[in-house]
Amino acid sequence: MTWSLDFIQTTAVGAIALFVGVSILRRMPVLRRYNIPAAVVGGLVVAILVTVSREFNVGTVKFDTTLQAPLMTAFFTSIGLSASVGLLRAGTRQALVFLALATFLAVIQSLIGIFTAVAFGESPLLGVLMGPAALTGGPATALAFAPQFAAAGVASAESVAIAAAMAGIVMGGLVGGPMVTRLLEHHQLHASAATAAEQTTTSVPVHSNSDEESDLLAVLKGISVLLIAMGIGSWLSGVMKSADWTLPGYVGAMIMGAVIRNLDDQTRWLQIPHQLTERIGVVCLTLFLAVALMNLRLWELTSIAAPLLVNLIIQVLAVAFFCWYVVFRVMGRDYDAAVMSGGFIGFMLGTTANAMAVMHSVVQRYGPSPRAFLVAPIVGAFFIDFTNALLITGLLNLLS
Repeated sequence: MTWSLDFIQTTAVGAIALFVGVSILRRMPVLRRYNIPAAVVGGLVVAILVTVSREFNVGTVKFDTTLQAPLMTAFFTSIGLSASVGLLRAGTRQALVFLALATFLAVIQSLIGIFTAVAFGESPLLGVLMGPAALTGGPATALAFAPQFAAAGVASAESVAIAAAMAGIVMGGLVGGPMVTRLLEHHQLHASAATAAEQTTTSVPVHSNSDEESDLLAVLKGISVLLIAMGIGSWLSGVMKSADWTLPGYVGAMIMGAVIRNLDDQTRWLQIPHQLTERIGVVCLTLFLAVALMNLRLWELTSIAAPLLVNLIIQVLAVAFFCWYVVFRVMGRDYDAAVMSGGFIGFMLGTTANAMAVMHSVVQRYGPSPRAFLVAPIVGAFFIDFTNALLITGLLNLLS
């Protein structure tokens, strides 16, 4: 028996999976401790149920993931709308150095992945997918590039992308906090008294239910800006595609979001409700992850389980080594540098959410780090996506 769900029903199941994940997280504190997203937990539960149903010949479920691409594009558009040049200018030198380090490590990740894949007799493109696409890029970037990898001959590209990205998120949460703690204790570092006095203004931003967000006009404005950026961005992506640039569809919308944000910063014409657009983006990302993970074909991963596992072990060791001996020293060998190193591990193995969670857990215990919370999110949430996309595109074109 086969159950075929249309895109509305698929999204509805994704919403149910999301709340299943929330319920599981409430009952299992260990998952919350490692900052595993509810969408990941719920989506994996559905994927496991679908796999069990298939293996025991109970029935087959087919999901229509039509809305997956728009949801992903909406999230990356919201990232573009957060990319203020004014914010970057406040920490330009540190941000550029941090970006250079992240880009260099993404190259190393690609080499590790390629050598691991070749050692197991697989395509080198599988190594790129398991490396910078899934780890530096995270689930959204990995899934965005999965069709290009599939077209280039990588079998089960979407399942590989999700499996590698999810494993990276888990390891990023496991390794980041202990690494920062060891750096702080080894070098006897503490937050300065001056920054401690500013804790209330330099910690992770807390979003309040402001009047602007509850106002209907603000909601309409936020959604409209997102849709406009997505619409123009779709045209821009088409132009780039016609120029034979292999880029995921969301890049044009992300660029347009950044353009609109910075024009609005200069003119104040639109007065974009940034907290609202950020929340809309997070909602879209959450549903996107739930739907994507539900469609994870676990039975397709058995043939490449060994290269996936070996690649992950080597990648984690490489990131930890790089943070201890390079990132911490280059970023200043101080308290902020240690906190940034934890954030670096978070987004180089998982997502920016991972990075923020790792850094937040550290500053709650040891004191605030305003420089880390300025630099890491700017690089991890936006600029590394550009350089990483260029790297993945170049490798796709070179190795295809």
